[in-house]
Amino acid sequence: MLSPPNHGSEVATKNKHKWWYKMFTGPAGQELGVEAESTPNQLKAIPLEIGIIAGTKSLDPWFSSVIQGEDDGKVSVESARLEEMRDFITVPHSHAFMAGSDEVYKQISSFLTLGAFRHEF
Repeated sequence: MLSPPNHGSEVATKNKHKWWYKMFTGPAGQELGVEAESTPNQLKAIPLEIGIIAGTKSLDPWFSSVIQGEDDGKVSVESARLEEMRDFITVPHSHAFMAGSDEVYKQISSFLTLGAFRHEF
């Protein structure tokens, strides 16, 4: 998983009623808040081997200002974690550009091949 809002995002909670947020995120954006009743917080544990990569670099000071702790501009590092995850790693990338990173490709390959990330990168 790449920087998933597994426990919601403060960005969604703060902006879900704003017209521009609704326009850009659609119905799914309304469900991604941090509230107990939000969709991410209602999901059951995933019975699979899960690796999560979370970003720690934000290009968005407005959104980052409402997120507690380290974040990628959309999702906090802590929100990405799952209790049942097999491995977890952070990378210095933003939410939008993480998927294009060579480092992230290598980490995904490592997890799919070895069942773990390469923490020495």
